[in-house]
Amino acid sequence: MSQFVNPITRRKSRKIWVGSVPVGGDAPIAVQSMTNTRTEDVAATVAQIERIVAAGADIVRVSVPSMEAADAFGLIRQQVQVPLVADIHFDHKIALRVAELGVDCLRINPGNIGREDRVRAVVSAARDKGIPIRIGVNAGSLEKDLQRKYGEPTPEALVESAMRHIEHLDRLDFQDYKVSVKASDVFMAVAAYRGLAKLIEQPLHLGITEAGGLRSGTVKSSVGLGMLLMDGIGDTIRVSLAADPVEEVKVGFDILKSLRLRSNGINFIACPSCSRQNFDVIKVMNELENRLEDVRTPLDVAVIGCIVNGPGEAKEADLGITGGSPKNLIYEDGRPSTKLNNDDLVAGFEAKIRAQVAKKQAELDNLIAKS
Repeated sequence: MSQFVNPITRRKSRKIWVGSVPVGGDAPIAVQSMTNTRTEDVAATVAQIERIVAAGADIVRVSVPSMEAADAFGLIRQQVQVPLVADIHFDHKIALRVAELGVDCLRINPGNIGREDRVRAVVSAARDKGIPIRIGVNAGSLEKDLQRKYGEPTPEALVESAMRHIEHLDRLDFQDYKVSVKASDVFMAVAAYRGLAKLIEQPLHLGITEAGGLRSGTVKSSVGLGMLLMDGIGDTIRVSLAADPVEEVKVGFDILKSLRLRSNGINFIACPSCSRQNFDVIKVMNELENRLEDVRTPLDVAVIGCIVNGPGEAKEADLGITGGSPKNLIYEDGRPSTKLNNDDLVAGFEAKIRAQVAKKQAELDNLIAKS
């Protein structure tokens, strides 16, 4: 309900299409994740993709290290609807194979696949089938001559590596690509992306690579991606966590929601709790998040345990609850509504939230129908 104007002005980039998902231009910032099952295990990979998509992912990347994995990729492609990116290194024949099998994007560095005729064959297949390419530069796998030139991975080395790969595509007049320049060091990654953003018009895929476990990786990614997104840089993101890929999607959307760049489900405003609280805020929040994971309609919900900050936060949210004695007060659309006892709080408030979700979704559907 806040009328605050988002100060972020996004970098203007060329729009490409990854399957049915637009990336760049005026398109929403896409959230991606990557499977970590063995690609040859089709059933396990499909099941994981479905979980990733259920969390809200727009695009899913699948590693394809061999021809056996490529054939499995074809079977996976038949069983899921989400756009799929094939992650390929060195072997151009794998890229050609998945292009035949319906891949939506090729993650392949042109400079790493050998002779000019091989690069030309991959680009020709991508052009004929309308498949974009993602160039992915990583500080951990820089070319040896660049390591010698710079002595160690640096932002300048990452950008130079990216431009080398880009030159292959430019020479063949292929412009439908996106680029990433990832590093595990936040400052290095941010500087590299800022430098590259000035040199090309193509979309940028953001990530802090090998960021860490769920907690540390979330913090590192939030800081690094947040800095870039505040600059208006970034058209698609992946939060790289040593955790369930579903968590990557959740964190990705939480980062975008915090900057008001995307909405995906409920945006909870919750106090950290203190001795003033009139209900167990942490327990209530945990239960509400678990119960409402299926919601994708954007909604601001405030959960505040006392009357100090509660009314102010609740009035600014679509729906809010403020701790009170003997009963807790619910606000709907900025106005006091009903009261709930602690015993009925979670179930009663969930029902209110779902009713508000249904109302808001109907409004959104109405707007779409009219447009």
